[in-house]
Amino acid sequence: MRLGRRLGIGALAVGLLLASETPALAGNGPAYKDSWRPVKVRVADLLARMSLDDKLGQMMQAERLGVKSPQDVTTGRLGSLLSGGSSQPTPNSPVTWADMYDGFQKAALATPLGIPLIYGVDAVHGHNGLYGATVFPHNIGLGATRDPRLAEKIGRATAEEVSGTGIDWDFAPCLCVARNDRWGRTYESFGEVPQLATQMSSIITGLQGNRLDRPGSVMATAKHYVGDGGTTGGVNEGNTEIGEPELRAIHLPPFKAAVQRGVGSVMISYSSWNGVKMHAGSYLINDVLKKELGFTGIVVSDYNGVDKIDGKSGFTPEEVEAAINAGIDMVMVPYEWQKFIDTLRSLVEQGRVPMSRIDDANRRILTKKFELGLFEHPLTDRRFLNTIGSKAHRDLARQAVRESQVLLKNDNHVLPLSRHEKIFVAGKSADDIGNQSGGWTVGWQGTSGPVIPGTTILQGIRATSGKVTYAKDGTGIDRSYDVAVAVVGETPYAEGKGDRPQGMGLDATDLATLQKLKDAGVPTVVVLVSGRPLDIAAQLPDWAGLVESWLPGSEGQGVADVLFGDYNPTGKLPVTWMRSADQQPINVGDGKPALFPFGYGLHYSRHW
Repeated sequence: MRLGRRLGIGALAVGLLLASETPALAGNGPAYKDSWRPVKVRVADLLARMSLDDKLGQMMQAERLGVKSPQDVTTGRLGSLLSGGSSQPTPNSPVTWADMYDGFQKAALATPLGIPLIYGVDAVHGHNGLYGATVFPHNIGLGATRDPRLAEKIGRATAEEVSGTGIDWDFAPCLCVARNDRWGRTYESFGEVPQLATQMSSIITGLQGNRLDRPGSVMATAKHYVGDGGTTGGVNEGNTEIGEPELRAIHLPPFKAAVQRGVGSVMISYSSWNGVKMHAGSYLINDVLKKELGFTGIVVSDYNGVDKIDGKSGFTPEEVEAAINAGIDMVMVPYEWQKFIDTLRSLVEQGRVPMSRIDDANRRILTKKFELGLFEHPLTDRRFLNTIGSKAHRDLARQAVRESQVLLKNDNHVLPLSRHEKIFVAGKSADDIGNQSGGWTVGWQGTSGPVIPGTTILQGIRATSGKVTYAKDGTGIDRSYDVAVAVVGETPYAEGKGDRPQGMGLDATDLATLQKLKDAGVPTVVVLVSGRPLDIAAQLPDWAGLVESWLPGSEGQGVADVLFGDYNPTGKLPVTWMRSADQQPINVGDGKPALFPFGYGLHYSRHW
């Protein structure tokens, strides 16, 4: 079990006495195996013992599906594995995850030097790949809360659930500053201004704690460095065409804050800066991140990121040379990791990648492994299994949902709803926990339907009021109802598929449902489930109330808490809401007239 080293004064005194009486204890084995020695000493000792094969293996991160068996970890001397967004063991249960992790870890420990593995997942809104985990609101909702302390608590809860399955490394948080809502990763951003991402970087402290070997802590990742939220047209993996002053003013500050918080790793963006792929961007990685900002942790590539440098399928020696010399320490090569190792070995032997660069990368990787306590406690700390989906964590998620709701319209005080009103609920997302959780939920792109346990928004409404009728498409509504609640918006997506280069409005299904409610003449409150603002200006006059719910995750009761006034809405827009899609990009300070400005959010009056 991974237990942080916590000795009381008495235990420490006994330990020192024993050490003084038996000095040979520390000297019998290699220095790197002596937990009492400084990390720097242990790293230097281990590095001196490593062959080139050992060092190259440490720089590889393979997808677990890309290794035929744990034996591949041993023979390849792999330093790291990951589970991609849709890579879960079967059955997808906490114990299965922990057993899988321990199996791979034991294979790593069977290498000649016994260097433990570090295993990463994209736990971007809770341990979202694990069925039964608590799923928190996506970052855009957290940005609406303006609550860094809440973000830190969510980081800690996520770390506990991730740690309970053995995983050491979380590829989160995304500190991108989303400047164009057409981008399919807008919901992974805390908002459109650097101050929000900087403020909410407190989640890193929650994930890592004050020291990485604290029980239940995992290594965090600041991603995607840098400028991925500023691509022209909001195109995923696109080109950020701005000058260095703007890059530094808008996109760099959250990463500076992350480094100051001691973030363990930084992931490089797929995107380009003025035509240069970030994975080959030596100036921004070596000069700015490592030297200027003083980042001493692991720089990791994105999934197959090195392969994308030349825009062609299949990585080349030139791409590998460019990426490693640009400062990338660990390379995410899901399936062709052996070919990558062979390519990098040839580059080292030819002198195209200096040995000093290989040693620097290994020094960074090994330092984090020692700091995490992996050499002393490499296997899963199963005490944290009982935190997965726990009541305490679900209560925290419910509070996060409450704080993230943004009240945008409330004509004639239609909200809060009364428990005594006759309420009609409609909309494709009212009773769909997959829709309300969005992408990166037990699958990379996410899925509509009952994909995880939790509470839908409809279930939350029904748990609060006994006078509720539901029809997904609005059929059956008439004037006998006091109010209609339409839960509409986007269906799940993630990067790439989520880009919206054309229209950004509601789909035909939502418009048809809303038309039925309008025709019935019943005041309608729209709850918008979406990863970004949508083009709704034409429909807005038909609605008495509008609540932006974002992607709230597994605890839909939090939405009902706000609708019924059990929690007075406090959320503020983390982005500027467009009047029409052709205004994109629209951001605070650019002079474009907004439907709702950045920071907008209504409250209920004190006497409702």
